[in-house]
Amino acid sequence: MPLSHDHIRTTVESYLARHPHERSQLGGLLDALDRPTDIAGRFTFSGHVTCGAIVVDPLGRVLHVLHLASGKVLTPGGHTEPEDESLAGAALRELHEETGIPPHAVVPWSGYEAVPFDIDIHDIDAHPGKGEPGHQHYDLRFLFRLRTAVEVPLVLQEEEVGGIEWRPVHRVTSPSLRDKLLKLTPAVEPETVNASALVHNDRGEYLLHLRDYFPGQIWEPGMWSLLGGGREPQDTTLEHTVRRELAEEAGLHIADLTPFGIEEATDDAGATVPIAIYAGRWNGDPRDLHLTEGVMLAWFTPDDLHRLRLAPTTSDLVRRHAASRPVGTRTTPQGGAATSDERRPASPHGTVPNVIGVHLYLERPDATVLLGLRHPDSAFAPSTWHVLAGHCEQESAITCLIREAQEEAGLRIRPQDVELVHVVHHIDRAGDQPRMGLFFRARTWTGEPELREPDKCTQWKFWNPSALPDNLVAYTRVVFEGIRAGRLYSETGWS
Repeated sequence: MPLSHDHIRTTVESYLARHPHERSQLGGLLDALDRPTDIAGRFTFSGHVTCGAIVVDPLGRVLHVLHLASGKVLTPGGHTEPEDESLAGAALRELHEETGIPPHAVVPWSGYEAVPFDIDIHDIDAHPGKGEPGHQHYDLRFLFRLRTAVEVPLVLQEEEVGGIEWRPVHRVTSPSLRDKLLKLTPAVEPETVNASALVHNDRGEYLLHLRDYFPGQIWEPGMWSLLGGGREPQDTTLEHTVRRELAEEAGLHIADLTPFGIEEATDDAGATVPIAIYAGRWNGDPRDLHLTEGVMLAWFTPDDLHRLRLAPTTSDLVRRHAASRPVGTRTTPQGGAATSDERRPASPHGTVPNVIGVHLYLERPDATVLLGLRHPDSAFAPSTWHVLAGHCEQESAITCLIREAQEEAGLRIRPQDVELVHVVHHIDRAGDQPRMGLFFRARTWTGEPELREPDKCTQWKFWNPSALPDNLVAYTRVVFEGIRAGRLYSETGWS
């Protein structure tokens, strides 16, 4: 994906959630993100982003290179390029270009797959020969461990790198980096990593793969499952893994794949295997695909899953994804005839308590609305934008709203300045406790949003409703669309 301001800001805020004391020293980077200039462009001389790779070998030494341009011994890294899909990917590319070490020879340090290990701002001298004035680099450094079982070739970039050196941690050149490395827990061998594709169509159906029945030879023999497989040495990211598996197993290419989550499956030996799940939409006919593994591919609705030999984790995953899709995304085939995915389940018996969530729709005179970026360690929607919200306790809904606004953001709202603007009835996944979300607009308020609970929210920002962030809580997006359309009520997650 392109290195957008939103991608960079989310990455920086995820870092600051772990190092909140560094916010003031990174003020220049945060200010640059508020400007319309291309912060990822190397010719933005008001300051731009660079990416570095911190590589630790099995002896605990850290890779350094001699940069000819500066004459300094530094960790590998450099400018981003238009083809970079992520900041961590840019660091891996620079590592390969400068030293010849390929991406498959290193693995991200556990817990730092997408969050920088260190961020440093430093001055770059003017270079009149290239017409470059003095400027600043905002260097995002990602941490990797050198694989022990991979033979690493070293091919130096002769025009830029004069040599390499593996330095013990106490001799790392960057003070901030050295301090963090000295506190780091020693590396352990990473778990086996797998990736699977949750492919769905506009009819609300999911593409499942019937595996060959070869007990002891393949995972889940004779069962329906998702397409996917294990990471190979040539895969630089898990998205590359799932795209390669789709192409190899079925000749399938999907334009947009988005991360849906990490699932855990248990193999025959009882070991837990983490699987990265990527969701993508495809409306084709599986009979037209060239299947190279397994017996067949077919579409199924969530209501069909009970008829299949299917792992409970796979069934649960499909139902959760279906529940997260807004009402109206599933269409009726031409002609209007009801299909199996339109069958209504029997009404449940008995009373089921509903959780009441109270939400603040705070709109400024310029029509922008307030959103908060949830902490990366949040149990619900980590590193995702959401309105200020909370669960109703032994109190009225408006009292809850006023309390949460004060506790979370330091905003003061009077009961007479509040009006109900939308109600959403939703479930996160099939079988979960249903929730009723009440969205209230505050006509007036006092105070500016503050980070009162940094363990829950890492940033407040006002957004244009027509240009909301991609990583927005799904039901919040549905509500915003409803408010703009003048609707008072929505439902999501219900069949």
